[in-house]
Amino acid sequence: MDVGSATALSAAVVGVVGTLLSALLTQRAADRSRQHERERAELAREGRSEAKELRACYVALNTAVRQYLAALTDQVHALSRDDSTSVRQRLAEARDQHRDVYAEAQLRVPDRVLDLAGDLSRELGAAYGMVRRLDGGVPREGDSTAAVQERIDVLWRRLREMRREMRAELGVPRVFHGRSPGTRHPTSDGSA
Repeated sequence: MDVGSATALSAAVVGVVGTLLSALLTQRAADRSRQHERERAELAREGRSEAKELRACYVALNTAVRQYLAALTDQVHALSRDDSTSVRQRLAEARDQHRDVYAEAQLRVPDRVLDLAGDLSRELGAAYGMVRRLDGGVPREGDSTAAVQERIDVLWRRLREMRREMRAELGVPRVFHGRSPGTRHPTSDGSA
């Protein structure tokens, strides 16, 4: 075999090997790209799932606090009527529901929201204690239906603060239907 034939044969072998290696490397790059795309899609699914779970936790927490506050308010009104048996049961159920939802929130929500929820929970407990003492006829100094109602009014405002923080955490815009937060719809007499 002469040098020219050997060179031609070597070039052919190198060309075939190069072509095969090129196809193999292209296939590996495509496989790697598909794997990265699958991982990105999985991360996106997990992110959506976590956001959905956080939203559900926020909805449950908001609902539980609202029900607890409404039950406290009803109990205060019932105290003035001496008719608190069924309302007392509703208050106990709302308190238990809040406790359970808050326990879950402690493990899920970011610190900013958890701090607000913790403060709100402690204040709800203080208002509950005041209502129970008034209901039991053993009030402490400073316990009165007016004092507890004032505390409940403050708690409604604190709930709105917590809800704003939850909405911000979820990425919900602060302007809703052309209104700024905190504005109210005018009533029939024109007041806000």
